[in-house]
Amino acid sequence: MTDLLTEPLRDGITQRAILELLILAVVCGPLGVWVVLYRQSYATESIAHSMLPGLVIASLVSIPLGLGAAAGLAVAAICIAAASRQRAVGADVAVAVTVTGLFGLGTLLALSPDVPVRLGEILFGDPLAVSAGDLAASAALAVVTLLALARGHRSLTLSGFDPQTARNLGGGNQRAAALLLSLLTLTVLIAVGSLGNLLVVAIVIGPGAAALRIARSLTGALWIAAAAAAFAGVAGIYLSYWAELAAGASIAICAVAVFALAMAMSRLTGRPAVS
Repeated sequence: MTDLLTEPLRDGITQRAILELLILAVVCGPLGVWVVLYRQSYATESIAHSMLPGLVIASLVSIPLGLGAAAGLAVAAICIAAASRQRAVGADVAVAVTVTGLFGLGTLLALSPDVPVRLGEILFGDPLAVSAGDLAASAALAVVTLLALARGHRSLTLSGFDPQTARNLGGGNQRAAALLLSLLTLTVLIAVGSLGNLLVVAIVIGPGAAALRIARSLTGALWIAAAAAAFAGVAGIYLSYWAELAAGASIAICAVAVFALAMAMSRLTGRPAVS
């Protein structure tokens, strides 16, 4: 039993992967709570998918994937803004068309014979390839995101639970939603290298939704979400190690399993979700 728990930790590669996932958990878990509360789950998926062309191009020209992802998001924002100005096109339609178009473009680029083997990392992530530099960058960006979440906690809470009071105090749902989307974009940029373009949504939405099913308060949900994300990350690494599965997919499976377990617990206890 001891070897089952300690053997994966003897490898420096696995140690760095677990440390990276713990850093991501501290950010992705609490942020996921706000994403679910503000019903921005589709936005999370849209942000992740819209950066695919940039990721593929970055892989083709051998530049950091983060730069490609940021460029992809910038192009998506410009396209959505331009489409939204058309009266015949609503905001939802603009987002859907833009994201679908960019994801299709990214898929076509990915079929190029010049795309290196790193394409698998782009789509499904590879936390086992994390370097010391990646850890430092993730930690720095995580600190920025957490400070912003802490500073915006009151605004997010008022806008989410008491919109009228938020408007009276000069805030409002739109401002809080803009803050949330900005932090969400930054977090996806942090996590995409480890979890990939297709799987990053799971570690944000799964633990956050699970925490809201079993927590008694919003503060409790934020802590539970961080713990649930950490558990999903570490469990995914162990599952990957012992079952010889892809690490990114294993983590996503564990994140979904955490949500399924929370759903079962909430039904057994009859506890209402935080809302």
